[in-house]
Amino acid sequence: MTRIDRRGLLRGGLALGCSAAASPLLTPMAFASAPWENRLVVIVLRGAMDGLDVVRPQGDPDWRALRPTLAGKAEAGVIDAGFFGLHPALDRLAPLWASGEFGAVQAVSTPYRDKRSHFDGQDMLEAGTPGTAGREGWLNRMLQTVPGLAAETAYAIGREEMLILSGRAAAARWAPEAQLRLTPQGRRLLELVNHDDPLFRDAMMQAMDIVDSLAAEEQEAEDMAGDAAPDPMMGEALKGDHVRLARFAASRLRGDSRIASFSINGWDTHERQSANLDRALERLADTLLTLRDGLGPAWDKTAVLCMTEFGRTARENGTQGTDHGTGGAMLYAGGALRGGQVLGDWPGLSEAALYDRRDLMPTRDLRAHAGWVMRGLFGLDRAVIEEAVFPGLDLGADPGLLG
Repeated sequence: MTRIDRRGLLRGGLALGCSAAASPLLTPMAFASAPWENRLVVIVLRGAMDGLDVVRPQGDPDWRALRPTLAGKAEAGVIDAGFFGLHPALDRLAPLWASGEFGAVQAVSTPYRDKRSHFDGQDMLEAGTPGTAGREGWLNRMLQTVPGLAAETAYAIGREEMLILSGRAAAARWAPEAQLRLTPQGRRLLELVNHDDPLFRDAMMQAMDIVDSLAAEEQEAEDMAGDAAPDPMMGEALKGDHVRLARFAASRLRGDSRIASFSINGWDTHERQSANLDRALERLADTLLTLRDGLGPAWDKTAVLCMTEFGRTARENGTQGTDHGTGGAMLYAGGALRGGQVLGDWPGLSEAALYDRRDLMPTRDLRAHAGWVMRGLFGLDRAVIEEAVFPGLDLGADPGLLG
């Protein structure tokens, strides 16, 4: 006999009654509770963000030579970081930069090399170690090192499962774009059909509890959004699926949750990069501002890491875009981190300095930055990070992400 549990019912039969919003941002969210006051949010920027356009090395003369079209059209970065300038689409984050709550890291990557496949690169980013045979993510391995963790009720609504929080440690999941719609008549029909079958009846009642809980949480998020002041740069309240993601994440992190992870798509800019990257960065700015506003005082105890699977080629291509590369950038935000700076050892963009004579050479492992953030936020021992969370990683020196 097949066991029908809450997760199975939501994935299976009840999903037939779901109305999923068609969106390129469709993604599940993963949460976990932990005995800390600090919060960690990991946002995966799927598609390979062009770190050389987002965090522009304007002080390097080879940058414009490699990108005559993209750099020729580029305005000076509205966030001036000396040698670097941040993309103008991040202009609404300038106050966060000034207050030390937004920053960047240049010339980083995971150990993934050469094949430049989105799927393999994202698996490496989320697993945190070469090979994904165990199908465990690095955030889940971190949770396994802390005794006594409790997860929220499991939500399994969505089309994909993020590897980053998958594993033996319990973590809750929810996809805000999967909207359950069940009329009172439909609910009554389910009750009548399953009345004489205890297995289906009990599973159905559990599912109805989740439906009611989700509806209440979404209504709370909508009410909070209605009460929030409009964004001063936009002149109106922020909207969109990415904003709903951030609102829901903030609502959970204000409660018992301490770890959250979700992804934002739209970073694969093989052509017409200027227009496509603008839109992606505007969505990211919306997301970070919504998290800040939704978290309230908890923002001061929050670290947000925005990571991508790899960078893009140093040289632009023939369609005003860039192709899959190696070294790239990481963005970060939150009151728990020390922003207002671009960290990293700059390798230069001369042909001899490039990786494989085509990509930005990574000078530090992206995982080391995540490891130092977890060490500072949660007090994890260095050995735990290097042996359990990211097996085989050398954390190296403290990069200075935390104040």
